Amino acid sequence: MAKLSKDEMSTLIGKLGSLSPFEQKDVLIKVARGEQAERPADRQMLNAGRGNPNFLATEPRHAFWQLGRFATHEAERSFGHIPGGVGGFALRGGLRESFSRFLDENEGEPGITFLKRTAHYVRDHLGLDIEDFLYEMADGILACNYPVPDRMLKLSEVIVGEYLKKEMIGDHPFAGKFDTYAVEGGTAAMTYIFNTMRENHLIKAGDTIALGMPIFTPYIEIPELNDYKLNVVHLEAKVENGWQYSKQELDKLRDPKVKAFFLVNPSNPPSVKISDESLKHIAEIVKVRPDLIFLTDDVYGTFADNFTSLFALAPHNTILVYSYSKYFGATGWRLGTVSTHEDNVLDRLIAELPKNLKDELHHRYESITTEPAKLKFIDRLVADSRTVALNHTAGLSTPQQVQMVLFSLFALMDTEEVYKNSLKHLIRSRKKALFKEIGISFAAEDENQVDYYTVLDVEYLGERAFGRKFVDWLLKNVQPSELLFRLASEAQVVLLPGRGFGTQHPSGRVSLANLNEADYKKIGVALRKLIEEYVERYNAATGEKLDKNKVV
Repeated sequence: MAKLSKDEMSTLIGKLGSLSPFEQKDVLIKVARGEQAERPADRQMLNAGRGNPNFLATEPRHAFWQLGRFATHEAERSFGHIPGGVGGFALRGGLRESFSRFLDENEGEPGITFLKRTAHYVRDHLGLDIEDFLYEMADGILACNYPVPDRMLKLSEVIVGEYLKKEMIGDHPFAGKFDTYAVEGGTAAMTYIFNTMRENHLIKAGDTIALGMPIFTPYIEIPELNDYKLNVVHLEAKVENGWQYSKQELDKLRDPKVKAFFLVNPSNPPSVKISDESLKHIAEIVKVRPDLIFLTDDVYGTFADNFTSLFALAPHNTILVYSYSKYFGATGWRLGTVSTHEDNVLDRLIAELPKNLKDELHHRYESITTEPAKLKFIDRLVADSRTVALNHTAGLSTPQQVQMVLFSLFALMDTEEVYKNSLKHLIRSRKKALFKEIGISFAAEDENQVDYYTVLDVEYLGERAFGRKFVDWLLKNVQPSELLFRLASEAQVVLLPGRGFGTQHPSGRVSLANLNEADYKKIGVALRKLIEEYVERYNAATGEKLDKNKVV
C-alpha cells in the first residue's frame, strides 16, 4: 500500500468502522506493510489480530504420520501380488500382530511410543477392542472409504466423546449419553446449526434469539442475513463487572419470546469464562423455560482453570460446539464437533410441531430414512450439511477424524496435564509482558480469566488512569479506528477492533496466542507511546496537567 495523504488516511479511517473486524484486520495489515517499506529493516509488522496460535501439539502429529506408514504397509500387504504400486484395504485379520511388529521395528522413532500407549489406553481404560480400533484407524487414515457412519466413525465418536467429557464436563454430575457429529471446524458447526434450526422450524424470520455479548463476530452477523432475519436481544457482559453477565441480564432469558441463547464460553474477545454462579443461574432459568435452546461454543475452554461447560449443567437444552483448532494448534486441519444429549429439547420441539410442518419435514427427509419423524436433530444436521440429497456422502474426511482421535487420546493420557499447563503458562506470561510495558497493573488476577485474548478497553482503562474528563475528550476528538490505524501505520502493530465483537466501549483485541513474548513487549511499548501522546494533546487542549506516565 502506497503512503497515504492526510486526507486519504482520514477517509480510510472513517470507512474502517463499517467493516467486520476481520476485514478491518486485512486493511490494517496492508497499512502496516505499506508503511513498513519506509522504515528500518528491523521494524517488522506485529500482527496480534488473528487468533491463530503459534504453538501446536507435536506428539499426536508424529503419531499420525507413523500410523499412516503402518496403514500404507498394510495396504501393500493386502494386494502385494499386483505390480505398479497397487494396494488394497487393510486386512482385519492379523492387524494387531502386524501393528506390534511395526512398533518393535520402529522403536525409538518419534510417535512410536505414543502409538504404543494409545493401544493400551483404548483397551484398558476405554474398554474398546484393540483390533477394531486399529482397523478403524488404518482404514480411516488411508481415506479409502466414505465416512461410515456418516455422523462420525463408531469408535472415533466414543474416544472424542471421552475427551469432551474430560474437558467440558469434568467432575460435574452428568446423566445419560450424548451424540457427537465431527465437522469441519467450529465455523462449519455454526453454519450447519443455524441452517438446520431454520429448516426444522426451530427458528424462523422474525423470531427472537439472545446473544451473550461480546461474542465472536459471525454470531452477530449471521442472524441479520436474509437467510434468517432474526430479532436479537443482547445480554451484556460488562468490563466493569469482570466481563460477567449480571443476573438482571441473564433474566432476559425468562422472556418466552426468546427462542435460543447463543454464547461463546470462555468469551471472545474478553477471554473470560462464565462464573459458576452465572452458570447455575442459567440452569435455574431452564426450570421455568424448559423450551429454551442453548448453543455454547467452548473452543477456549481448554485454556481455563477448572472449566465446566453449560452443557454439563443444562445438557438437555444445550448444543455443545467445540473446535480442536486453538488448543492443538490445528486451524488448518478444520476439526470440530457438535454434541447433543440423547434426550434433548430440540428433538422434543420438532416432535411437537403442527401436522403440516411435520408433513413438510417428512417429505424433506424421507429419502434417507423410512421413519423421518424419528430422525434426531443431530442426524438432520448431518443430512442438511449435504442438502439431504447428498447424505450418502456426508461426514468429515476420515483422516481428519483420525487426527482428531489422536489429539483426544493425547489429552486423555496426559493425566498430569503437562501440555495444558505449558500453554497456560505461555499465554499468561505474554499477557504479563504486554501489560507491564503498557503500564497496566492488576492487584489480583480474576480466576475466570483465560487470557487467550485480552481486550484493551479505551474507555474503562482511560477513565481508571486519567479520569472521566480525559475519556470524554478522547472520545469526542478521536475516532476509535484512528487508534488502531495509527498503531498499524506508525508502529506496524495490528489489533482487532473490540466494537466488531459487540463490546460496549471502543477497544482493541490482542491475541496472546500468535506472537512471542518479546513481541508483546514491543506492542506494549507502542501502545504506551500512543497513550502518552494523547495525554499530551489533552493537556495542551485543556490546560490540565495529567501525568502521562501514570500506571493504569
